[in-house]
Amino acid sequence: MLTPSDAIAPDLDLILTLAEAARASLPEPFALAAREVRLRVEDFADPEILEALEITDPFELTGLYDGIPLTEKRLSEPDPRPDQIFLYRRAILDEWIDRGNVSLAELIAHVLIHEMAHHFGWTDEDIAAIDPWWE
Repeated sequence: MLTPSDAIAPDLDLILTLAEAARASLPEPFALAAREVRLRVEDFADPEILEALEITDPFELTGLYDGIPLTEKRLSEPDPRPDQIFLYRRAILDEWIDRGNVSLAELIAHVLIHEMAHHFGWTDEDIAAIDPWWE
């Protein structure tokens, strides 16, 4: 039996595993293109990112898309940087605890889909078709 003294917070690897599972569950044609986006999990966003976004509390940022949305990419001007999504473990865990009514996997999927929306250039209606939280 698991006791409170045996419990540990989900680590970076578990967050990544749950994010990869959420990405794999995206419907086609998005699932294939989503595999091209690099997933990174860190405890918090770098201070420079928070400053650029004018965020003072690192717990307010659960995820971030870094790249050029597919709707803005130009074949004649390739971006040498990979498209990537950052998931911020401590902020996600804090929100998960505050909510108390969703699984960690559901919350990670929600954050991931929101960030994928930036990559794909999805509208709110597009997001709602994939993520029921937007309904």
